[in-house]
Amino acid sequence: MPKVLIATEKAFAAEAVQLLKAELNAAKYEQVWLENYTDVNELYAAVADAEAIIIRSDIVDAKVLEAAKKLKIVVRAGAGYDNVDLPAATAKGVVVMNTPGQNSNAVAELAIGMMIYMARGKFNGKSGSELAGKNLVLYGFGFVARYVAKIARGIGMHIYAYDPFISNEIMTKDGVTPLCSVEDIFKTGDYISLHIPATAETKKSINWNLLGLVKDTCTIVNTARKEVIDEEALLRAFAEKKKFRFVSDVEPGCAAEMMEKYGDRAYFTPKKMGAQTEEANVNAGVAAAKQIIAFFEKGDKTYKVN
Repeated sequence: MPKVLIATEKAFAAEAVQLLKAELNAAKYEQVWLENYTDVNELYAAVADAEAIIIRSDIVDAKVLEAAKKLKIVVRAGAGYDNVDLPAATAKGVVVMNTPGQNSNAVAELAIGMMIYMARGKFNGKSGSELAGKNLVLYGFGFVARYVAKIARGIGMHIYAYDPFISNEIMTKDGVTPLCSVEDIFKTGDYISLHIPATAETKKSINWNLLGLVKDTCTIVNTARKEVIDEEALLRAFAEKKKFRFVSDVEPGCAAEMMEKYGDRAYFTPKKMGAQTEEANVNAGVAAAKQIIAFFEKGDKTYKVN
């Protein structure tokens, strides 16, 4: 039976480990667990004879793939997969998958929570504002954005979205008003929530041409990737728009300058926190195990990303 390596520098929650083991045991797959490792050489050694690997934020680059002589599949337990070298995996005939949707509610709740935190002035004791009646624009309308829309609708926000890969009919069915262009996102939003991947096309694409369009009172919420924002333009937005706010679940490169100059209007978590709930941890881990089993047993490549 296939040998599965679960390599997690940040280990799964105890419940996730128990359920993941149960899935693989039921399929009679051999398991190797490499948790909380601190030296990449441990990963090189562990992956040498693995046929499948489950990771979280762990890096699977060309060196890891070269060390993995028998590897057939990598599953990233989560939505993002920019920690895997897709061209190198493809060149070696290794299938790469993610587990879309499993972390979505966790990320969505964090996005809404950060909006409330900023609307209330980071709970500084002074009068804040409400989300109800405000324009929320979702840049990207995948799984996470749809959960955000569902929660925001209950709060009473006016919800808009732009996603060139999603039909207007799908957005309208979910009670969301479609926008026609990226520029419309930044002109319309009181709150702009980012849900786009970091690709060659999107990195630093949120530049001054777009940030210059936002309302003076706009709040941008980033639960995507820091690389999609041009940080020089972000600092310029803080300087020129005196009520502009920015909140992120990943520390930007300009964090020190941002907090020194605009600390009352900015917040970011010390590490990426979107999927850091017990429920999401369980969902993604179990999904990863099931996808590996389906791959070997049925040739299922539904969630292949390379």
